[in-house]
Amino acid sequence: MTAPAEMFPWVSYTLDAWQRSLLFLDVLRQRGNAFLEREDDPMRHVLSFDFDLVLDGRDLPKPVNYWMARMRPPASAPAPDPRKRPFIVIDPRAGHGPGIGGFKADSEIGVAMQAGHPCYFVGFRPDPEPGQTIEDVVRAIIAFAEEVGRRHPEAEGKPVAIGNCQAGWSLLMSAAIRPEAFGPLLVAGSPVSTWAGVEGKAPMRYLGGLLGGSWLTAMTGDLGAGRFDGAWLVSNFESGNPANTYWTKQYEVWADVDRAADRYLGFEKWWGGHVTLNAAEMQFIVDQLFIGNRLASGELTFSDGTRVDLRNIASPIIVFCSEGDDITPPAQALSWVSDLYKDIDDLRTHGQTIVYSVHGSIGHLGIFVSGGVAKKEHNEFATNMDMIDVLPPGLYEAVLQESKGVAGEELVGGDWLVGFESRDLRDLAAHGGTSAEDEKRFAAARRVSEANLALYRTVVQPALRAVATPPVAATLAQLHPARLSYTVFSDRNPWMAWVRMGAEMVRANRQPVDPGNPGRVAEKAVSDAIEQALVAYGQQRDAATERLFQAIYDSPVTQALTGVAGATIPPRPRPGETPDHRRFVALAVERLRASMAEGGMHEALLRALVWVRLPAKRADERSFTIIRRIRQAYGRETIGLQDFKRIIRQQFFMLLVDEAQALAALPRLLPADPEKRAEAFTLIRSVVEATGEIPQPEAERLAVVERIFLGAPEPGGAGGKVRRLRAPGSAAA
Repeated sequence: MTAPAEMFPWVSYTLDAWQRSLLFLDVLRQRGNAFLEREDDPMRHVLSFDFDLVLDGRDLPKPVNYWMARMRPPASAPAPDPRKRPFIVIDPRAGHGPGIGGFKADSEIGVAMQAGHPCYFVGFRPDPEPGQTIEDVVRAIIAFAEEVGRRHPEAEGKPVAIGNCQAGWSLLMSAAIRPEAFGPLLVAGSPVSTWAGVEGKAPMRYLGGLLGGSWLTAMTGDLGAGRFDGAWLVSNFESGNPANTYWTKQYEVWADVDRAADRYLGFEKWWGGHVTLNAAEMQFIVDQLFIGNRLASGELTFSDGTRVDLRNIASPIIVFCSEGDDITPPAQALSWVSDLYKDIDDLRTHGQTIVYSVHGSIGHLGIFVSGGVAKKEHNEFATNMDMIDVLPPGLYEAVLQESKGVAGEELVGGDWLVGFESRDLRDLAAHGGTSAEDEKRFAAARRVSEANLALYRTVVQPALRAVATPPVAATLAQLHPARLSYTVFSDRNPWMAWVRMGAEMVRANRQPVDPGNPGRVAEKAVSDAIEQALVAYGQQRDAATERLFQAIYDSPVTQALTGVAGATIPPRPRPGETPDHRRFVALAVERLRASMAEGGMHEALLRALVWVRLPAKRADERSFTIIRRIRQAYGRETIGLQDFKRIIRQQFFMLLVDEAQALAALPRLLPADPEKRAEAFTLIRSVVEATGEIPQPEAERLAVVERIFLGAPEPGGAGGKVRRLRAPGSAAA
């Protein structure tokens, strides 16, 4: 006998669709109720780990709404190792509440604790403190980092700090004005060079110019009675992907409501946790960073005269971004490097180590919430942070490959082998930048913004502030579409009273249909068509946005009125070498030359090792695993990690300044005991051989080092191939 579902497939589909609709409505009801429950929680977050509050930003000299907590490792994680450097994860205050960095087990916080690191989290309350500014937030981050450093005196190295999205540029600003408080910095999906981009992609950078500048930001803050509602930032984010916002996200839950509800509600707990900023904070962000782009050009100065120059950062910086990110495309995450440094020698003479990794496809939120990204990129960064910290100054790309089957597989800590390959500033251009034409357009947009903001403050602001009282602002906030989409489906709405009972009845009598049901097939086809139409709309809108921006700010009239046309100086000043920095480099070179014969076995071993590996222009975790084992065998106290880093950098610069003299001085650093010299060379060979077969250039250099360590070195090295290099930033040949 034929089953009813097979005889009447469309009847079965209709029943299934009706049941799914009611269950989906109940999901929206739960979502709305959860939103209302969290609205009154001053410490709301979405962390999946327990924690203990250790520092409240309200107790600082300049109170802020930020707080710092120490995370409690789950039962599956090892106890924190007091010798391992602590991690600090800082969440973005960009409209949502805190916790996305520890949203689930496979997260930035999760991988750090699994690696045995003490871990701290910096979150924030929904409302800012009165008078709080971005400058106060930056100094609070410094205070948090200093407190973590004090709590871990045994750790080998200063705290690692991770800044997600907008927390990334806050972290960089903090490290620029207090570099001694921080260890390596990881900035993930952080927009730093906000004018940069690729034509035809990521049009969000044009919005400020099309809106006439930051006057609208000021008006929004005035309508909020001095507060900027983060719901506007969330709405702006959602507008970038109309297909997902208006259809796909909801359809995917409705189509699979029996299984997708929990995941959807978990994410919406964070997505709907709207927070506010002081109007002055948001104005600073838009004027100084988004439209002004002053951080990437070294123009940013705090109200007390402190200049925020990212070249002052003394710690390695890891930049993680993605080609699939339309909010912070790789150009905005990376171009600040070529904006600040004229070439690789300029970067090196500032003692800077920058590592970058560009994911091929993950979206903006996936950088922080994707379990796959956490288990791969974030895990590799966390477990190899000490290696990153001791890399010689320069620009590197982190390249990951599967470790299975590679030479020295037993030396790799996980499923992925990470290598750091030397790059030049020209390599960053492949990910986009700021063309000369864009420089003029955005410079004109910045000046239009300044004029419009001054006009708004003179003509409109006084009257608007008189009208927008706190009760009016509170009413407007509740009527914001981003909030109404939650509250209208909650139990606060009397028309939703029947939904819970109806959903319970449906769950008791659920009759789902197979995916092959003709109704489900037709439903999926209609959904795909709607999604494609919205994608096409978004693409056409974005293309029109770009064309309109270019038409307005390419106009000779606009550029003439803003003083950009015919200007004798670049529209955006770039930081250059100061006389003080040139003198510093000259003195450093002189000191390096004078000290090449100073030191002992440690200096000789590391100088030889750096020289042998220079042709490879790559370092990977297999070699560092050998170095780590050697340090453990001889005792960490023999040479601390920071001393190891200092010596590595010193020997690297000696080889850059004068390679021939640095090699010639090696025998004077070695002990007279042949056994100790042989033991040292064995260590060098073990590190070089860790990566498998030794390439010919490295093999030749290893042979030279063998003669130096085990016998009389030949004059001039291997066949006279030792080169005399020009010192970075100097004219010495």
